Amino acid sequence: MRFAPAAAALSLFVAITASVGQGAEREADPRAVALMAEGRAALEAEEPQRAIDAFEAALAVDPGYTATYLELARAARAEELQGKAIHYYREALVRDPGNLAAITGEGEALVEKGAVEKAKANLAKLKSMCGESCAEAQRLASAIERGPRTPVLTAEAVMPEAQVTQAN
Repeated sequence: MRFAPAAAALSLFVAITASVGQGAEREADPRAVALMAEGRAALEAEEPQRAIDAFEAALAVDPGYTATYLELARAARAEELQGKAIHYYREALVRDPGNLAAITGEGEALVEKGAVEKAKANLAKLKSMCGESCAEAQRLASAIERGPRTPVLTAEAVMPEAQVTQAN
């Protein structure tokens, strides 16, 4: 009985230390960080496929690094693959449910795909997490206001069907 207060204090200290360690973002593998920088440079150079290759290599090196999923989603959106981008944003949210960038990106991809109501749910979630005036909520609100992307038609898409007639 005389060790109970000391044991309680020690267990409280261990519990607090463990929870602080769990909440901290872990550092990425340096090789993954280098590959991520390469991928970002490729995205800036408007080479999304090269960026995707670099990000996928970074994911292979360090599969637990959440930022890799966000960058893969950004590259997929550059390729106009919103469904794939949404998948990557959801993977990031599995690893970090409170990631504002992932919630915002998913909402923007949903708008681009035409799922405006689902994007509004993301906006409501953002507003409850960070308020009306946070940058992420404002960015998603403006994307919702702009609405879905309308596809640009090319001349080939609206070409009349050729008709063959017999000449006399």
